[in-house]
This record gives sequence, C-alpha cells and structure tokens, in this order.
Amino acid sequence: MNNTDEVWMARAIQEAERGRGSVEPNPVVGAIVVKDGRIVGEGHHARFGGPHAEVVALKEAGLQARGASLYVTLEPCCHHGKTPPCTDAILAAGVARVVVAVRDPFPSVDGGGLARLREAGLEVELGPLADQAVALNAPFFKLVLTRLPYVIAKWAMTLDGKVAVANGDSRWISGEASRRLVHQLRGRMDAILVGIGTAIADDPELTARPPGPRTALRIVVDTHARLPLESKLVSTARSVPVLIAASERAPEDRCRALRELGCEVLILPAESSQVALVPLLEELGRRSLTNLLVEGGGSLLGSFFDAGQVDEVDIYLAPTIEGGDHARTPIRGRGLERMADSTRLALRRCSRVDDDLRVQAVLPRPWRSALEELGLPRSDPT
Repeated sequence: MNNTDEVWMARAIQEAERGRGSVEPNPVVGAIVVKDGRIVGEGHHARFGGPHAEVVALKEAGLQARGASLYVTLEPCCHHGKTPPCTDAILAAGVARVVVAVRDPFPSVDGGGLARLREAGLEVELGPLADQAVALNAPFFKLVLTRLPYVIAKWAMTLDGKVAVANGDSRWISGEASRRLVHQLRGRMDAILVGIGTAIADDPELTARPPGPRTALRIVVDTHARLPLESKLVSTARSVPVLIAASERAPEDRCRALRELGCEVLILPAESSQVALVPLLEELGRRSLTNLLVEGGGSLLGSFFDAGQVDEVDIYLAPTIEGGDHARTPIRGRGLERMADSTRLALRRCSRVDDDLRVQAVLPRPWRSALEELGLPRSDPT
C-alpha cells in the first residue's frame, strides 16, 4: 500500500456516501477503477436490491478494466444474495489488483471475498483508510455484530444546558439552518423515537420536510398508551407508520383505539415505570432497522444513556442563555456520583451552522472493539 492507494480510496469513500439513506439495511459502498493513473470507472451502491458498487464501476470502465486496479470501500461479496457475487464480476472483468478498505463481517462474506480473489491470482491489498471506512458503515456493522440498530441521540440546547424553559416551551432553540439539517438527518433514518412526554407536549409529526430518501417509522415510547387520538402522529398513521411501544400495563381499550386508527401497538415488558428499551431495540433489529434517531425528551434520553444504548450524539448548541434552576436538561436518568466516571466521547465533527454550533461525537461501546480488526486480514481467511 502507498499514499496513492489512500488518495484513490478517499475518492471511493466519497462516492460511497452518495448511497446514504437509499441502501439500508445494506452498507454504503463506493468503488473506482484506476488505470494508468486515471479513473476509468466509478460507482456506488445506489439502492437496496440494486447492483453493487463494484459492478457499476466495472461496467463503466468496460474493456479498460482489464489489467486495472479496483478500489472498493468494503470487501466484495462472494455469495448469491439479491445480486450475483461481486467477486465473479471482478474476475470476469480482468482486474489485476483489488484494494479494499475493510473486511465485511457479514457471515456470508467475512474474508471469503478476499480469499476468492487471492485464490484466482489477483493482487489483493487490505486496509487503506480503514478507520474512515469503518466510520462510514458503523450502523451496518453494528446491526451485523449485535442485531441492534445504531442509535443517534439528537438535541438542541442553550449555552447553559437547557432544552426548554420551566413551563416546557422549546420553540425554537436552534436556528432555521440547524432545523433544516435535522430534517435532512430524519430523511435518512429508519426510525425516529420520542417519549410520550415529548409527544404530548410538542405534538410533533416526526417527518422529514422535504422528504428524504427514507420514510422513517415513528416510534413513541408510551408505557400506558396515552398518546392522544387526535395527535398529529395518530392522525397521519395511515400514511406514515407509527409504532406505539407500550407495556402490559396499557389499557386494552386504549391499545385497541390506537390500532383502529392505524397505529401499530407493540406490547413490551416494563422496567420500573417504563417500557424496557433493550427488548424494543431487539425488535427493531429483527426488522433490520439500521439507524434509529432518538429525539427526547430528557427522561427518555437519560434511560438510553443509563442502558448504554447510545452510539452517537448530534447536538446543536445555540448562543442563548435561559437561566432558571429547573431540570429541563437534555439527559436526565440516574446520573453519576463522580465527574471522573463520566463518559468521554470521541469527537467526529464540530461545525458552525449560522450562529449555532453543531457537535457530532461517538460513544465507546463494546461492539466497536470488533471493528478495529476489519482493516486487518483474518488469521483464517475462509
């Protein structure tokens, strides 16, 4: 590997991002074909069930792919799924060298694609820009490794850490440009989740405006099925899906009324006074939902953090001060007894959005340790 490999892989990663929101639960993947120092083909996985990035790039390259180098952000598949194996297309194209950023931990691949190419006599390199490629597909990797969705916690707050004034009013903390970015994020999510307190206080729609590539399932954690039947969520449930995560404590007549108006009511076990979060996440994983956006309120976000179920935060910090000694803070829950025990996040990006400051960071989670090996060859590449 050399610096040139990293330059081309960076281009492949950029190409992969074009599929974000359109391919899940598949990974986003980019590929480019390079011959004599120039790109002769490039492509990305553009839609779920559609051709993979390698196939698109090789088709564009045509006969120029023979003897060329293929750069791909994720290990090529070697099994029949919704499409034929990409390894077959690579071999048929006559590519001489394949450079892969990271191994695919999906059980039907997991080193097999690399092994197939090496066995056929191709030069295969693994690992350039592996850290960037891992970050690119963290939600996919988490779903494969844990069968749980990737959880992003989002909130806007003042400089003194408030998400609302004492009476609950919160419109608007962040600026218009920040709110547009939130709608873009919603348009790439598989599901958006709030607690019943937020649902009642704000009466949100939880949709992306304008619509994005995905239509998110709207979820309300509602232990006793209290969501008002006249709420915006219920009134639009037949056009945009709504799931009520309730417990066995919810009155049957309330559940029946919500179902009759088009909501799905999922009965889950309760922990203390609220729905147990892990069984809910397990159900979302069984449905292959990859990205979950949790928008609050503070009690629900606190429960997610207490349960160790937040993978990333997306925070909008507005240049305002609210004051007051109330507890309208973004994350409540149990909290800690010592500041030394607080969780230190890895900052991914800090950017200015008009007058707001946007902070994006990831949390250390046990499943992430397995990702460190994806840029390295397996000891038993089979």
